[in-house]
Amino acid sequence: MTTVVNGTFTDTYAAVLQFYAKQVQLLDSGRFEEYAATFTADGEFQHTPGLPAARTTAGIIAELNSFNTRFDNDPVQRRHWFNMINLTERTDGAIDASFYALVLTTRPGVKEPLVGPSCFVNDVLVFEDGELRNRSRKVGHDQLF
Repeated sequence: MTTVVNGTFTDTYAAVLQFYAKQVQLLDSGRFEEYAATFTADGEFQHTPGLPAARTTAGIIAELNSFNTRFDNDPVQRRHWFNMINLTERTDGAIDASFYALVLTTRPGVKEPLVGPSCFVNDVLVFEDGELRNRSRKVGHDQLF
């Protein structure tokens, strides 16, 4: 990939890194409506093996609220760590992004975080009105290879 949307690969890569930094901080702080708004209106979000993908902004919000009820009586701070991001431009101008993700879970009074799951993520990113958005995200869990 050499260029995307009137910029260099470096510009695009930096934009993707900034997008992911903002997106993951929204997710980790429980701001699910804002997180879902980082997807296209018809976006797809598949994060749990064996469960169907959530589709649309409202569907993504509902899925995240439902998924996170398991922490209602278990105070935790979760941090998603994205790394080794690889970008490939599609002929339609979208960007395939693949990367590794780790989830760190910290509980009050416990010194060391729990690490896991370890995942491989495939995103399709698009520019809408000059802003990056997720068209789709598919999360594969390494323990299920």
